[in-house]
Amino acid sequence: MQKRLYNLSRNRVFYISGLISLSVLLAFPVQEYAKKFFRKEVILPNSQIKPQTIQLDLPPEDKRIGGLIAADVNNDTKKDFIITKPGHIAVYSNSGDKLWTKQIDIQVSGQAEKQGLPGWHGSGVQAADVDGDRLTEVLFLTKDKNLHIVQGADGKTKRSIKLEPPKGASSWEHVVVANFRGKGNRDLLLQATNAKGYRKGRYLAAYAIDNLLKQENPKPLWTQDKFLGGVHAGARVADLDGDGKHEVLGGTIVGSDGKILFQVPMENTTKQHPHIDAIFVADVRPDIPGLEVVALEEGGSDRLKEGGRGIRKRFAEMYNNIAGGGNRIFLYNKERLIWETHFKHQEPQNAAVGDFDLQRPGLEIWCRSRYNTNQKPFVFDAQGKLIADYQIEDVAPKGWSDKGVEVIFTVDWTGDSRQLAAAKERHEAGDVAIFDPLNGQFLHRFDEKSDRLYVADVSGDWREELIVLNGNQLRIYQNQEPNPNPNRPRLWTQDHYRLSKMTWNYYNP
Repeated sequence: MQKRLYNLSRNRVFYISGLISLSVLLAFPVQEYAKKFFRKEVILPNSQIKPQTIQLDLPPEDKRIGGLIAADVNNDTKKDFIITKPGHIAVYSNSGDKLWTKQIDIQVSGQAEKQGLPGWHGSGVQAADVDGDRLTEVLFLTKDKNLHIVQGADGKTKRSIKLEPPKGASSWEHVVVANFRGKGNRDLLLQATNAKGYRKGRYLAAYAIDNLLKQENPKPLWTQDKFLGGVHAGARVADLDGDGKHEVLGGTIVGSDGKILFQVPMENTTKQHPHIDAIFVADVRPDIPGLEVVALEEGGSDRLKEGGRGIRKRFAEMYNNIAGGGNRIFLYNKERLIWETHFKHQEPQNAAVGDFDLQRPGLEIWCRSRYNTNQKPFVFDAQGKLIADYQIEDVAPKGWSDKGVEVIFTVDWTGDSRQLAAAKERHEAGDVAIFDPLNGQFLHRFDEKSDRLYVADVSGDWREELIVLNGNQLRIYQNQEPNPNPNRPRLWTQDHYRLSKMTWNYYNP
């Protein structure tokens, strides 16, 4: 009898506990719907800034393949525009004059893990004076395994050379002008993914550009086949320690001599992992000499896929928070891991790094999160402490896509020390906006059909402009307000800024 009563009591406890758990789970979507019902709409009129518009000699069709960069290609000290699409390169001056175009099978791609580098929105081009003649050259790869070096002003070929990829790769896919020997922009980094299976850019090779220009069979300065790069984007380079030479940046830091200096602590769990979504470089911690690297991890062990709605979404969130592991944000340099953190183990996916809070030392790291709808950004300070989180649907203006934002750039728009963020509507050719990363407040909205968004200083007053590719038009938005600090040096004087603006793509603005 006592055993029966005990079992009955225990079953009632389980039953009541189950009801409580179910009621809690069911309450979440009710709370969400109630919050949505009482939410005050955010009304933000479209900006009245009229953009400079450049009509491009390019097909308007767009599959998110190809991109754009700014560089002074005609040597007049003004930033010009290089735009790529499959089979096309177009180069226009700062004032909008067409300088040259080419119909050529340039190496650009979509999904990097399936199609190879440089990934969505990657331009596949570099621009720099690589031979010391004080004139800019443009460099790019084509799908027939050739490297092309052309004159920036008119596109005439200086050198075309076939470079065989390493064993295991089908071709070189990503090209970066670099400085590995302390001689300036005289070196070249090539990167390739494995030809079979889930593709990762593990293969690297460094070349002296003088040898590429003059020799028939140039030998690399070094090679590396154990590079852990971002899965969706190509390698980046920067001088992390101020020694006048570049390191290669990914989940591993490769020195100027090709040796691995550091790797973030990530388990090799599956063919897709370790998995890094994005890489950024900045002086996040001014109290530490040199620059730091920010890396965003996707997934990890014991994870449930995020997304969905209602109970399914809440269950995934709770399980991931309990299970732990994965979806971390790392801050490190060439010597050590400075910190790693997470926010409820939610996938960060995309980020913006900048001085978003002038009251805090160093830079802040804004992470977008990964949800099909109603993104939930979160922000860390330079020490890895969570300082803000919110929901996009609470702050986005009326009519903005419920899928949130994408292609998020840090932007120096106002001329003040505090930076903001710029982004476009996610998964559509939609509007562009500037917002405050700390609280999500949308400050400016631009009526657009943006296929690409790029942010760079092209007007010359050190503030940055919004550069939108809309079909076969390039549209440049400039802040019309007076610059409160007009005498600051241009951002292009920072080596890591210049390099980042040439190696960006969808995941790594």
